[in-house]
Amino acid sequence: MIKRSFIGLLKPRLEYGSLEETPSLKQIPIPKEITLLSNCPFDKKNLLLKKKATVKTGQKLLLYKESDEYVVSSVTGQVSSTSSYTGDFGRSYTAITIEVADDEEVDDEFKDISKDASLETIKNFLAFSPGNPLGNPPVKLFVDKDKSISTIVVCCADSDLLITTNRHVVKSDIDAVKEGISILKAATGVNDVVMIASHGQMHELSAIGEKVSQVNDTYPSALPHLIMKDILSKVVPAGKNPEDIGVGFISAEAVASIGKAFSNGQIPLTKILTLVKKDGSKSLVSARIGTPANDIFNAFNITLNEDDRIIFGGPMTGSSVYSENHPVQPDTDAIIIQDRDDIPVISDYPCTNCGDCLRVCPVNIQVGMLVRLLEGGHYEEAADQYDLYSCIECGLCSYVCVSGMPIFQYIRSAKYELGRANTAEATNNG
Repeated sequence: MIKRSFIGLLKPRLEYGSLEETPSLKQIPIPKEITLLSNCPFDKKNLLLKKKATVKTGQKLLLYKESDEYVVSSVTGQVSSTSSYTGDFGRSYTAITIEVADDEEVDDEFKDISKDASLETIKNFLAFSPGNPLGNPPVKLFVDKDKSISTIVVCCADSDLLITTNRHVVKSDIDAVKEGISILKAATGVNDVVMIASHGQMHELSAIGEKVSQVNDTYPSALPHLIMKDILSKVVPAGKNPEDIGVGFISAEAVASIGKAFSNGQIPLTKILTLVKKDGSKSLVSARIGTPANDIFNAFNITLNEDDRIIFGGPMTGSSVYSENHPVQPDTDAIIIQDRDDIPVISDYPCTNCGDCLRVCPVNIQVGMLVRLLEGGHYEEAADQYDLYSCIECGLCSYVCVSGMPIFQYIRSAKYELGRANTAEATNNG
């Protein structure tokens, strides 16, 4: 629900949905073809996985020589292609497409070692399981010698609007969440665990026996940086992440994946996500990782028209994709379809100095001045003078902008370009 101030001087109130709004779960049939994405650039010369290679369900697929990068096949079948895939801001991925066989055969490698619930086993087999950010699973934090994690935050609340993944996991797989936390504590040696709950989850989570803290019911209170400040009383410095000051965040779905993996001896391969249709109605979906979005649309008899928009992720922080065959990945929590006639207008109309973006910013950035520099490509000046790196990327500035300026996209682009420049400079100096 969205509430606005009558006089326009107060912040709009965007409320997270209640548990009662969590829809029933619909299973999507296994598709004829799936695509797995790895967060590493395509290198045909060194790629270990060749065309026509046969794979089993749950098989760990190493991608490159002298690299620990891998994906886990969510189906049984034959590799039909390997290629480069370009994502947001030019990010390069390796795409593995697998043609699905009629008969499923489960790989036993993980089952054979699943009695060893060690950090090494989690790192080597579960980094691609549901709930993990693509290419940056939380477990990497615990093996990173440059990080020293002393607190684990388990996010049972969903961070963006309309998403119901973690709430569903808590309702349906609370035992798996409990088991996953127990395994994580034993494997990492970190005993300080904080569970972040939304309204209505407190009773269910109290049975686990860990500390439970409730976030505010308004967006963006469930974003990590605000959880750090409002609940843990720790301020993350500009340009840093929670792990830089000893706090590791992990979703309830990722924790449940760990619990189920070691209980069943099988790597979880099914992603829970929210489908938001053109009319705004929601459906909770269960699909194999790698399933093309179009298979989900067909299951709901959804027809796409020219200029309709597909968004992967929530309405505030998600990204548009440009193919209806874009695959579901371990971190796909929502797919939103917008009718071409309902898409908000984005323009290059100049800032009107209304001040709405200043009032709504949760970290008090001078957004109006910042965006002027970003429009002109003055990224370093924006970072030095107007706190570019203090932005937590909640998207509220774009939401309230009366000029329709894509402020959120300007900020993300600036951070990306500065990151590229810094990487290139470090490489040249090295």
